[in-house]
Amino acid sequence: MGPNVDLASLQAGVLVALVLLVLAELALDVIALVSLARRPREAVVFGNKWVWVAIILVINPLGAIVYLAVGRTAAAPIEHTVPSTTSNTTTTTIADALYGERDRKDNG
Repeated sequence: MGPNVDLASLQAGVLVALVLLVLAELALDVIALVSLARRPREAVVFGNKWVWVAIILVINPLGAIVYLAVGRTAAAPIEHTVPSTTSNTTTTTIADALYGERDRKDNG
């Protein structure tokens, strides 16, 4: 059994590094768990979120890194549709719809 270490006896630099490592590990765990919670079950490797929760929480900090690196499957591509060219919509019509019709003054 090793000697007891009092945190007050540690050098300031070591204590700061320790705090930063703990904060980084917690942030990594939170990011991984939030990502896992938002992702549908089908978009997770193994198809079981509980397996990943265990991996993330038990194997610190490597579990979160492994999940973020290989545990997520690629998202389905977003289909971009091109508006039809037969539309009678102009930028003026769009601006009027968004901001209200402009005051039109005929200088004639």
